[in-house]
Amino acid sequence: MAELENVVGFSSGKTRFSFFNRSLTLNSNSNSKSTQAESFQKHHLEQPTLNRSDSMSKFSNSMESVKSVGNSFTGKVKKLCNFFESRKASSRGSGEASLPSSPSKLKPTKSMDSDSGLSSSFSNGSGIRLPGTEDRIVVYFTSLRGIRRTYEDCYSVRMIFRGFGVWVDERDISMDSAYKKELQSVLGQKNVSLPQVFIRGKHVGGADVINNLFEVGELAKILEGIPKRKPGFVCETCGDVRFVPCMDCSGSRKIFDEDEGILKRCSECNENGLIRCPDCGS
Repeated sequence: MAELENVVGFSSGKTRFSFFNRSLTLNSNSNSKSTQAESFQKHHLEQPTLNRSDSMSKFSNSMESVKSVGNSFTGKVKKLCNFFESRKASSRGSGEASLPSSPSKLKPTKSMDSDSGLSSSFSNGSGIRLPGTEDRIVVYFTSLRGIRRTYEDCYSVRMIFRGFGVWVDERDISMDSAYKKELQSVLGQKNVSLPQVFIRGKHVGGADVINNLFEVGELAKILEGIPKRKPGFVCETCGDVRFVPCMDCSGSRKIFDEDEGILKRCSECNENGLIRCPDCGS
């Protein structure tokens, strides 16, 4: 019985159920809640104080580390620069010791030499001359487009002279093979590149020479005194082709000999039955 009283909670004739005591339960719950609130307020509601001295010291330490990294990088770059500069100085000392110190004594470049050589060669004369053309410009070219580069060079040279408005004696070897033979005999070469330019009877050269003279401004000086055409002038007889059909054979290249009663080759036209334009080709 005493054991039952101890277990159930009986003492001195009174019944006590300690585990059913609501006041104790409430008190214990209220106490636990208050302690929880106090702990939450202590850990979460209380704002920690900022230590500015610690944060500034950390920031300065980080900046110093960044500066040290930057200084090491710049030091490496300087070492590389010094290395390459020393290599350049050694190469200059070995290979350029003979160069003059004054820039005025330096030799001209290759392009300057070529341009001055072109103008001086024209003024002094190249030794090759085309008789009977001392008062004009003669251009040997081709109007055929079989070789693209040759056609483009011929076209560019013709356009340069037309831009100056000067009168040019254009001799198309594709329209008359006699011009090709004439050019070969004058230059003394069998294989001749086109175009070929003669100014006042003097042989100047091909497309490269004319383009170089035009770019450096020497061509305008050379062409001073050459007769000029009217702006927009086009020959009404040939349309600036420089050739017309033969008037004797009408371009058939054959004529009838009444005395012999046979057809003969026309002696006035070329292999294409053409003659030079009497208005602009003479």
